[in-house]
Amino acid sequence: MKERERLGSRLGFILLSAGCAIGCGNVWKFPWMTGQFGGGGFVLVYILCLLLLGLPCMTMEFAMGRASQASPLGMYQKLEKPGQKWQIHGWLCLLGNVALMAFYTVVTGWMIYYFVQFLIGNSADLGFVKMITNPGVNMGYLVVAVILGFGILCFNIQGGLERVTKYLMVALFILMLVLAVHSATMSGAKEGLHFYLVPDFSKITGSVIVGAMNQAFFTLSIGIGSMAIFGSYIGRERSLLGESVNVIVLDTLVAVIAGFIMFPACFTYNIEVNAGPSLLFDTMATVFNNMPGGRIWGTLFFLFMVFAALSTELAVFENILAMIREKTGWSRPKGCLICGIGILILASTTALGYSVFHFQPFAEGSAWLDFWDFIVSTNLLPIGALVFSLFCCFKFGWGWDRFIEEANAGKGWKVKPWMKPIFKYLVPVCVVGLYIYGLCTFGWK
Repeated sequence: MKERERLGSRLGFILLSAGCAIGCGNVWKFPWMTGQFGGGGFVLVYILCLLLLGLPCMTMEFAMGRASQASPLGMYQKLEKPGQKWQIHGWLCLLGNVALMAFYTVVTGWMIYYFVQFLIGNSADLGFVKMITNPGVNMGYLVVAVILGFGILCFNIQGGLERVTKYLMVALFILMLVLAVHSATMSGAKEGLHFYLVPDFSKITGSVIVGAMNQAFFTLSIGIGSMAIFGSYIGRERSLLGESVNVIVLDTLVAVIAGFIMFPACFTYNIEVNAGPSLLFDTMATVFNNMPGGRIWGTLFFLFMVFAALSTELAVFENILAMIREKTGWSRPKGCLICGIGILILASTTALGYSVFHFQPFAEGSAWLDFWDFIVSTNLLPIGALVFSLFCCFKFGWGWDRFIEEANAGKGWKVKPWMKPIFKYLVPVCVVGLYIYGLCTFGWK
């Protein structure tokens, strides 16, 4: 049997896992959701969701991956009891990763497009609507995003994914800190930070809590096997609760800093904080076009956005590639070529969804992007978190004792006995309740 590929270092594992978690969910989706859901109250609930739901689920997902030494497609077959059907969720994990890339690759292409336009000094005429309704721009930059991702993954784990992600993550943190310090000097910084950091409890509704839970799972890439893949690439030298804490701290730090960058800028230039998905593109472009040295700052900002988007794209591409190769035995290059073509065809629905392939799945103004995001964020992520909790905590699955043995192997923070009710009861009850509430209050039409 061929030995499973390994990551070269613990730092590589932490940065790679964080790279999967850190991406457009932090710096594109988190700020506009914070703006739409009222600011500081949403941030508070989001952090609580990370601690009470995200941390247990990530630890469970890491443990299942490390114990099985397999992708989600083979993971359940190795851990479940004979005759059980838990492996059905492995196929849902593959579906979730593919559906995520059906729109995430397009968003990555948008980031690259804005970076290129600022770099060449052509930012004055930029507009989000103008960009998404241009089929040539969308398809062209989608192709670039897919080729970049699968091109890097043609190399082995240490030579390709781990090495590139290390550089991307270090550059990302440096650029973010520079931009956050710059935003703190703006005239609207005090008002913007008050909106962002001070909770207004009257604005915390059921929909805000559902949004915070979905965002926590989305930003951590929990529920579709993304973290299980990286768990399968590491040894047993470190316990998994501590490693989960490291990844979540890095992920949350990036999301919080993104808010420090954007909200002072929004209040300085009187830009609506509840603009939605266009917030990052329209508002930040306006800010950079109206500030001294804006071309340089804009180029740096969207360069960092490309880094963030690519880090997640690379990680999810690796998940898809690992699952497909496990079933087919294909080499990395062959797998990259075939998977790349498949993702490109599927993602073209999103890329052309605002111009050629008009499709309104839900309320007026919705499109293919909303359809794919609904499949992933509203459904597969919370359902996956529920399945992991049931599988790891109950005797009809893997079982609590086996899970604890795996999770607590090695040095570092351990899962304590007092935490068992959180993993076993709080997580599934909260996820089921919020999932049902979210479906009932979803903007169908």
